[in-house]
Amino acid sequence: MKYDPITNSLFIKNRQNFTNKLDKNSVAFFNSNDIYPISADSVLPFEQHRDIFYLCGIDQEESILVLFPDSINPDYREIIFLKETNEHIIHWEGEKLTKNEATKISGIKSIHWLGEFEKILNDILKEVEHVYINTNEHYRQKVETQTREDRFVEKLKKFGGLNFKKSNPILQYQRSVKDEIELALIKQACEITKKGFERVLRFVKPGVWEYEIEAEFSHEFLKNRSKRFAYTPIIASGKNSNYLHYIMNNKQCQSGEIVLMDVGAEYANYSSDMTRTIPVNGKFSNRQKAVYNAVLNVKNEATKLLRPGILWKDYHVEVGKIMTSELLKIKLLSKSDIQNQTSKNPAYKKYFSHGTSHHLGLDTHDYCDLKIPFEKNNVLTVEPGIYIMDEGFGIRLEDDVVINNSGDPTNLMGDIPIEIDEIESIMN
Repeated sequence: MKYDPITNSLFIKNRQNFTNKLDKNSVAFFNSNDIYPISADSVLPFEQHRDIFYLCGIDQEESILVLFPDSINPDYREIIFLKETNEHIIHWEGEKLTKNEATKISGIKSIHWLGEFEKILNDILKEVEHVYINTNEHYRQKVETQTREDRFVEKLKKFGGLNFKKSNPILQYQRSVKDEIELALIKQACEITKKGFERVLRFVKPGVWEYEIEAEFSHEFLKNRSKRFAYTPIIASGKNSNYLHYIMNNKQCQSGEIVLMDVGAEYANYSSDMTRTIPVNGKFSNRQKAVYNAVLNVKNEATKLLRPGILWKDYHVEVGKIMTSELLKIKLLSKSDIQNQTSKNPAYKKYFSHGTSHHLGLDTHDYCDLKIPFEKNNVLTVEPGIYIMDEGFGIRLEDDVVINNSGDPTNLMGDIPIEIDEIESIMN
C-alpha cells in the first residue's frame, strides 16, 4: 500500500464496538470485494470492501473476516482467512500478506489460509444461533451487480435452518462516528487535496484543457501517497459548471469563464471531497463575484448549523432559507417567487437543486442513519451551489467539517484558499 501503516488499535476498537452490538452466540462474516473484469484479461484496480477494512485493516483481495465472540473455541472468536501464496503467484503478482503481517495489521492472532475455510465454517455454523450477513443498504445505493458477499450469502442459505441478521444497520451508525485516528487520516487526504489545488491555481490560464487540470491534480495526489481520486473528478468550465455530475473533462477553458473543480484525494482508503470554482483568466467578473460571494455566505452560515442534536431534514430546511435570502440579494429570485413557492417546491430549488451535505469517511458518500441527529465526530461536507443556465455558469464551494460537542465545526479544509482575493492573488 502507498499509505503509512495504521495502528491496529483502531481496528481492535472498531471490532469491539461492533461485536458488542451482536446478539448472544452470533457470528458475522465479511468478504473482500471481487476483482472486476473489464474484458479479455483486463481488470479494474482492486478496491477493498470498506467494511472489512474498517474492522481489520486488511487491504487484500480474497480475504474473509469472521467474528464469533462467544465461541467456545478461542481460535474461532476472531479469524482472518487469507489467500495462500506460492512462488508462482509471487513471481507474477508480487508478495501477498503473510500470517504474521496480517496479525500486525489487524491485531487478530488467528490467521488461516482460505483452504481451511470450509471446515472451519462448518464447525462454526453448528455452534451459532445467529448469522450476521453484510448487505449494502446505503441510502444512495443503486448499482445492481452480484458481489463476492452476495455469492457467499447464497452459499450460507443452502445450509438451511440459519437465523440471519444484518450487520449493516450496526455499521451505518458506528462508521458515521469517527475515531480520532480516522479524523487524522481524513485530514491527511484533505492536505493532499490542498496541495493539488494550490498546484492547479498556478497552472490554470486561458487555453488549458479540463483534462490537463485533472492531470495536475492526479500528479500531485500520487506524489503525496494517494493512490487515486476519492471519486471521479469533475473539472467543469463555462456552461459545463452547471452540470452537477459532468465528468467528461474534455473542453478547452476560455478567458472570461470560470472552472468548477469537484475533486478529492483518498488516503488509506479515506476520502476527502472539495469543490472550488476559479476564474480561468485569474480575475472574476463582477457578476461572477456576486454569485461566488452568495455561495460562500451560504456555505459559511450552513457550516455553523452543524451541531450535535440537529436532524438532517431540519438542517436542509434552514439552509434553504439562507440560500433563498442570498438569491434575493443577487436578484435571481423575486418576492413574488417566494410568495408562490410551496414546501414541496421551494423557489431556491431553481438554482440550488442538490443537497447541502453528506457524510464522509471510508466512502465519499459515507454510511449514516439520516434519522439520527448529528453528533460529535460526524464528518460532513458543506457544498452549496448556484447554477444559472441562462448565464452559462454555475458556482459551487465545498469543504469537509467535523462536528464538535459545542461551538462551530472544525473545518478540515480551512487552510485551502477559498476567498476571492486569495484565489486571484495566487493565480496572478
